[in-house]
Amino acid sequence: MFKKILVANRGEIACRVIKTARRMGIATVAVYSEADKDARHVELADEAVLLGPAPSRESYLVADKIIAACKATGAEAVHPGYGFLSENAEFSRRVEEEGIVFIGPKHASIAAMGDKIASKELAARAKVNTIPGHNHPIESADKAVKIAQGIGYPVMIKASAGGGGKGLRVAFDDKQAHEGFESCRNEARNSFGDDRVFIEKFVEEPRHIEIQVLGDAHGNCVYLWERECSIQRRHQKVIEEAPSPFLDDKTRKAMGEQAVALAKAVAYQSAGTVEFVVGKDKGFYFLEMNTRLQVEHPVTECITGLDLVEQMIRVAAGEKLTFKQKDIARNGWAIECRINAEDPFRNFLPSTGRLVKYRPPTQNLEAAQPGPTDGGVRVDTGVYEGGEIPMYYDSMIAKLITHGRDRADAIAKMREALNAFVIRGISSNIPFQAALLAHPKFVAGDFSTGFIAEQFPQGFSSSAVAHDQPDFLLALAAASHRRSRERAATLTGQRRGREVRIREEFVIVLMDESGRRDQIPVTIRDSESALHVTLAGQTHEVAFEDNLRDIAVHGTFDGQPFCAQIERVGLGYRIQHNGAALFARVFTPRQAALEFLMPFKAPPDLSKVLLSPMPGLLVDIAVAKGQSVRAGERLAVIEAMKMENILFATQDCVVEEVVANKGASLAVDEVILRFE
Repeated sequence: MFKKILVANRGEIACRVIKTARRMGIATVAVYSEADKDARHVELADEAVLLGPAPSRESYLVADKIIAACKATGAEAVHPGYGFLSENAEFSRRVEEEGIVFIGPKHASIAAMGDKIASKELAARAKVNTIPGHNHPIESADKAVKIAQGIGYPVMIKASAGGGGKGLRVAFDDKQAHEGFESCRNEARNSFGDDRVFIEKFVEEPRHIEIQVLGDAHGNCVYLWERECSIQRRHQKVIEEAPSPFLDDKTRKAMGEQAVALAKAVAYQSAGTVEFVVGKDKGFYFLEMNTRLQVEHPVTECITGLDLVEQMIRVAAGEKLTFKQKDIARNGWAIECRINAEDPFRNFLPSTGRLVKYRPPTQNLEAAQPGPTDGGVRVDTGVYEGGEIPMYYDSMIAKLITHGRDRADAIAKMREALNAFVIRGISSNIPFQAALLAHPKFVAGDFSTGFIAEQFPQGFSSSAVAHDQPDFLLALAAASHRRSRERAATLTGQRRGREVRIREEFVIVLMDESGRRDQIPVTIRDSESALHVTLAGQTHEVAFEDNLRDIAVHGTFDGQPFCAQIERVGLGYRIQHNGAALFARVFTPRQAALEFLMPFKAPPDLSKVLLSPMPGLLVDIAVAKGQSVRAGERLAVIEAMKMENILFATQDCVVEEVVANKGASLAVDEVILRFE
């Protein structure tokens, strides 16, 4: 077994690998960029080596620097994690030539499976079901349109070296095929240095289901069941679960056996994933093979009890698998939510900056450790409170995983865990995740990869989530205000005759974006064990377990336990629960009457300016001063977290001034253009 390994990655996956290595008694070396000098993975490792500047092309993607770090620290092996150089066959080959063990498949396997065109041809020879398409590089956008017409729309345009949702577009007509080809080629060239693009038929109502495989150097190969990854937004996975609620055992077995056949065809040695698209008739077709550890590997670990990182290390060290296919368990159900630094209320634009508060839910499952038989909660992360989310890398803050007795139990545990997950300072997609988990179609297991686009066609907003108990949110606001007044009444030094008085009658004031107010009378009476809140003639019993300063508050509502997030913001309270949010101010009746007389201040008119919707790099300005622009035309391009975001004109206008310069680093709401 190795004495020291280097982890050629960052963030949560670097921390994840370090945990297993530590449990196995293996010393670890972290590598980091200048942006990551204070990162969590650097602190967790036994040693750390600086690679270079923040951009990944100058640090994490430079093979020479990784190899030099291995030699300087005496690391015998390198674990690439996922992303960066994890599926780079040339890097794997060079590492092996330098006498360093690559903890992953051999470079020939990576080369065969990493090229999507070659892998489809190999899969067909191995008698794996493949999808119709044009599996040769396409030279031009015009040629792409002709091929798409021949296959029949819709088609999927994919970069050969793509991954993680990058270099992929779905086209439903000639215009989209032409534009999608150019976008895929540009993204692939910038992200992977390989601009080859191919086209295949897009299966409508598809499910994305993948099979985890594990092979050793002695010819043994098994599959570790499947993962359901159909809940996606713009081809990026959002929620994953194992097993799939859609497959029957016959289809599950057939997919697993084909995945193993493909792995054996390339003498696969390590953990890998064979991805399939599955139609509503349970027909399945090979998509690609990921020759690395997947982001969503924890759900497989939960249901099998295996540590996949440990298995990768043992296989790389030459050990045999200690189990056969018949020995692999499938216990309970596991779900993973990707917690990303993005604002779901602003079209999921990236959100970077400092984590002012980071309080994950209580965990009783840990990576690289066996968990309780009845399941629980696990959080894989590479961040900490007070740390920075940089703009140079992907947007993942953490992976939240729950393991339950069955699917309903795993969903219930996940909803409670999301309610307890506190992130402040940056925006996160937690409200959106909570809304997805509460959606009736998700709960029923009735979804495809188009689920999010179909159910949220206008995007996501707070109004898209209705709480199943509206009085619950109102009662929490009122009860929280009563607690605050009780706390204020205990302060010493109050003027005689002006002490804080504890009232029972209040008015909850709600206001919408147009300034329309709702006033809801409420009565709050105290007892020894709870507050009794009366709304619209209905009395509810509210009891709190946590302190006023805590954001994630536990308690009981009408005898049922809950966890909700409650914050004092100005004169009001922001309440969040199960994806729904409410901002309420609680006044005395006299205060409410006076507040009703206050004029409403409308938000400023922003139709004359183009603001940066996120922090990022301004990589292009497509217009000039004095230029007339039509609605829908491209104005500027901002790059953040490895993704290009194009800003379009929402109306016909004339550019009065170009305020920001190409190459500038922009903050949220910074002015880019002014219009006449």
